[in-house]
Amino acid sequence: MGGNGFFKDPNLIPIHEKVLAQKRLTFEDGLDLYRSTDLLGVGYLANIARERQHGNKAYYIINQHINYSNVCINGCKFCAFGKRAGDPLAYEMSLDDIMAKVDERLSEPVTEIHIVGGLHPNLPFSYYLDMLRNIKTRRPDVHLQAFTAVEIAHLASIADLSVADTLAALQEVGLGSLPGGGAEVFSPRIRQSLCAKKLPPEGWLQVCQTAHRQGLRTNATMLYGHHETLEERVDHLVKLRAAQDETGGFLTFIPLAFHSANTELAGLPETTGFDDLKNLAVARLILDNFPHIKAFWIMIGPKIAQLSLAFGADDIDGTVIEERITHMAGARTAQGLTRQELHHLIQEAGREPVERDTLYNVISH
Repeated sequence: MGGNGFFKDPNLIPIHEKVLAQKRLTFEDGLDLYRSTDLLGVGYLANIARERQHGNKAYYIINQHINYSNVCINGCKFCAFGKRAGDPLAYEMSLDDIMAKVDERLSEPVTEIHIVGGLHPNLPFSYYLDMLRNIKTRRPDVHLQAFTAVEIAHLASIADLSVADTLAALQEVGLGSLPGGGAEVFSPRIRQSLCAKKLPPEGWLQVCQTAHRQGLRTNATMLYGHHETLEERVDHLVKLRAAQDETGGFLTFIPLAFHSANTELAGLPETTGFDDLKNLAVARLILDNFPHIKAFWIMIGPKIAQLSLAFGADDIDGTVIEERITHMAGARTAQGLTRQELHHLIQEAGREPVERDTLYNVISH
């Protein structure tokens, strides 16, 4: 099984040969993968690349999410989380509120706290510095993965600092890495239509590459399932790959399934399991220089995340606990999973559960 006769789509045969020879796939190859209805064939190819890098391992993390505020100046049409100041649903957490969230899980073996929020117009730079400093005082061994590239650019603006100096100031008080949000889709057409005020793609990549040059690892994402074309998806992946060739600091790619409830795009159908698995598989094949591909179970559900371990993904994220951004857009997944639940999902899929820290150092098998 796996020879040329295995593929229902003949366009996958030359791609199969490239994958076996470890040759880089082209933009056209990416389009052929996205256009193919042979999902099992595409998954088979992605699994070759996945097992070449990670064998039978499937990673997870004991982590905690803190979304410190949803007040945001951007007003992106695909976002249900961000609110204008004064909106009845707007909120901002005080530093004491944040520390209370940290304290709730002090007894748990959390190794990462994942911190993202909106672009708040009034919170001073000192708020963010104090936030990280206080958390590190309470949990000195925890890794702080905080602030998307979009947030970093915003903080640089309010602090009147360069991006490099902003990152350096945050590193001094405990910043460990950047999450991958805010990339959306790099297409200028999509950006103008859906998030015109957001940091442009060039700015997003510049912040990430600046972070890489300062020794910080970052993640990367792509929001799919709204108005983007297949060509725009491939273009996004190819641009990420080119940036990784230059600075090498991207750790994980996470495709993000669009949830339309409570957004200005409400009514768009949910992404299908077919498309969720396809995006993970194509990413694994195109992003040959990315160490990891993550299936974010919060967005696609535990069942598709479990299947994804045979479609290119080697990571299903972690325990999370109280994620707000996707749930405000109508996600029906749980707020968190236990270590036992993650183990069950991974083992039932025939993979070996490996607990990791943020930088993929192994904590336990």
